[in-house]
Amino acid sequence: MRELGEMMGQVRVKGRVSNPGDRSKCENFEFLADTGSIYTMIPERTLNKLESQKLGLRRFKIASGEIREYPVGEAFIEIEGLGATSIVISGADEATPLLVVTSLKLQGLEVDPLTGKLKPLELLLL
Repeated sequence: MRELGEMMGQVRVKGRVSNPGDRSKCENFEFLADTGSIYTMIPERTLNKLESQKLGLRRFKIASGEIREYPVGEAFIEIEGLGATSIVISGADEATPLLVVTSLKLQGLEVDPLTGKLKPLELLLL
C-alpha cells in the first residue's frame, strides 16, 4: 500500500548527509524529493553541526515570487547505497529537507512518477 504522501505526488526518500571531507560527521534524514528545484536543501543547524564549508550566497526565487539570498555549501549525500558531493542550500531549521533532481542525477537515480519510488537513471555517454 502506498503512503498518503506518495498518493498526493510526494515522494519521501531516506538518506544520509555528511561532511564531504570527514564522512564520520553525518546525519540521517527523510527527504522530500523535489524534481523542480536545483539545489538540495538541508537545515542550517545540520550543516553547522557537520562543519560544512560555506561557499557563499546565492539568490533564489521562493514560492511567493520574492527573491531571497541563502547560504550554500557542500555536503556528501548518500541515497540507497550511492553517494555524491552536492551543492546544498542552508535552509531554515524548521524546513523540510529537500532532495532535488541534481543530487539524484549525480547518484544515477531518478523519481519514477508511476511508483513514487526511486529508480536507476539511464546513464548516457554519447
